[in-house]
Amino acid sequence: MKTFSYLMLCVAFFCNSCSQNSATTVQGNAQTETEQVSTTEKSKVYLTREISSAALVKIYNALGRKAEGKVAVKISTGEAGNNNYLKPELIKDLVETVGGTIVECNTAYAGKRMTFKEHWQTIQDHGFTPMFKVDLMDEEGEFEIPVKDSSNIKSDIVGLHLKNYDFMINLAHFKGHPMGGLGGVLKNASIGVASANGKANIHTAGYQKVVEGMWQHVDNQDGFLESMAAAAQAVHNYFDGGKKILYISVMNNMSVDCDCVATPEEVKIKDYGILASLDPVALDKACVDIIFNMTPENGSDNAPLKERITSRHGIHTIEHAEKIGLGSTNYEIISID
Repeated sequence: MKTFSYLMLCVAFFCNSCSQNSATTVQGNAQTETEQVSTTEKSKVYLTREISSAALVKIYNALGRKAEGKVAVKISTGEAGNNNYLKPELIKDLVETVGGTIVECNTAYAGKRMTFKEHWQTIQDHGFTPMFKVDLMDEEGEFEIPVKDSSNIKSDIVGLHLKNYDFMINLAHFKGHPMGGLGGVLKNASIGVASANGKANIHTAGYQKVVEGMWQHVDNQDGFLESMAAAAQAVHNYFDGGKKILYISVMNNMSVDCDCVATPEEVKIKDYGILASLDPVALDKACVDIIFNMTPENGSDNAPLKERITSRHGIHTIEHAEKIGLGSTNYEIISID
């Protein structure tokens, strides 16, 4: 499937325990483009319809996995001009609960987060540095971590400071993405944790490992999507085989564009809630299913986001992540409300 080269250039320049609460279980059997995998046990995806700082702590506790040691909280701090990113006030209680450090890496496209000086200014302007410890993990270099699936990329190039952390909370803002179709926890672990060179490596499916202004246009869309899955698995495995990482996705401000776009398209869909899982594949699949199964009403239109995901073959990242053993699309949703 072909990459949308014009769109890429535009974007480049603009951009395991149950809940302690009483829980209601709902089958996660909605279909998008892929059949669900039959396994003996469904992955648990926890859900709250409340979007608040307290709700983030509640859903973190529901996962039953305590973040210990030096904790990295991976978010997107947002491109300058974009106001859809997860706000500091929303994530404050969770970050403080785990004693976490906000972690990011530079971008591989021309914008206000491509240089460390401008990136730090954007982080300050968006209100993160006054409230949290923040670490640009590639500010002092990078290193390579192994990938299990080497069919496209041969390694994942990540920020050097990743070595400083014992545990990661992958705190994603679920939305669309101009190139990947969707941005959830798989993208947040792959593109998000990669250094600028690592981002070029993923975007070009291993063709280019060093940024020279921007990555080269490579006509390999599925290779890019598969590289994201492979890189996400590499980060997952880096944290003690996935035992020291967890995944949370906030479904609010869901534009068809991601937080890396300086001038994103208008949000046309209502906020939904917060989901969390120890299985990143199940979590992204659950978020996609929610979008695809929504009934448009009262000014909330899911059609643009559905089109964005479908037109970029976005579900393929989830399919490939399952294929290489990162997780399962066979899940159940457990309400903690």
